[in-house]
Formats: sequence, C-alpha cells, structure tokens
Amino acid sequence: MIDPEQHQTATVAKVTLREIITDGIRFWEPLRLLYNGALTAMVAAYFCAGLPQSRSFLSVDGCFGLIVLAVLANLCYCAAYIVDIFAQLSGFRETWRKWRGLLFAVGLLFAGIIARFIVMSVFLPNQLG
Repeated sequence: MIDPEQHQTATVAKVTLREIITDGIRFWEPLRLLYNGALTAMVAAYFCAGLPQSRSFLSVDGCFGLIVLAVLANLCYCAAYIVDIFAQLSGFRETWRKWRGLLFAVGLLFAGIIARFIVMSVFLPNQLG
C-alpha cells in the first residue's frame, strides 16, 4: 500500500522549478493586463469626476508621480509570484492551481481600495472625510 505522504512528495518532486515558474508566468501575466486596466479605469474615472480642478494635476511632476504609483502597483502585483511559487512547491499544488484566481481577486480589490484613497486625495480632496 502507498503511503499518501510519500505519494504527495513524489508528485511534487516530478515538477521542476522551471515548470512552476513557467506556469506562474502563464497564469499571472495575462491577468496583469486586467489589473492595470482596472486601476487605470479607476484613476481615469476619478480624474473625470474631479474636472475641472483635476486638470491642475496635468504637469510634468504630476505625470512622474503617476508613473511612480504605477510602478509601485506593479511591484505589489509581483508579490503574487512569491505566494504562487511557494504554494506550487508544496503538497497542495493542484488545489492551489484551482484556487489561485481568488488571490488575484483579493489582490485586485486591495489594490483598488488603496488606489481609490490615493486618487480621491489627489483629484477630489474636498470630498474626503
């Protein structure tokens, strides 16, 4: 009779780190477009809601600030790779692969909340409170 613990270890050992990383890239990178698109739509919506006052943000410094925030948002997105690789190296690889979309949804929600507070403070400062 096969010990379940040995079977799990054998199953995990068959998958190489290269395959796990490739699987992660295939899963996460197409979703990065959705992530960036959702955050961009939120910024654009708050910019439009704050017109005409939000036009003052259209300066070199304002654009540089926006670029820095976009880079930081994408850096935070990369944190999903750490969780993904760790989970795929565990004995729960197949279960994780079925449910990792939930991590994307939670991460997108969290990023959206943070982005909302930042853009409201920039484009609608009088409506915070």
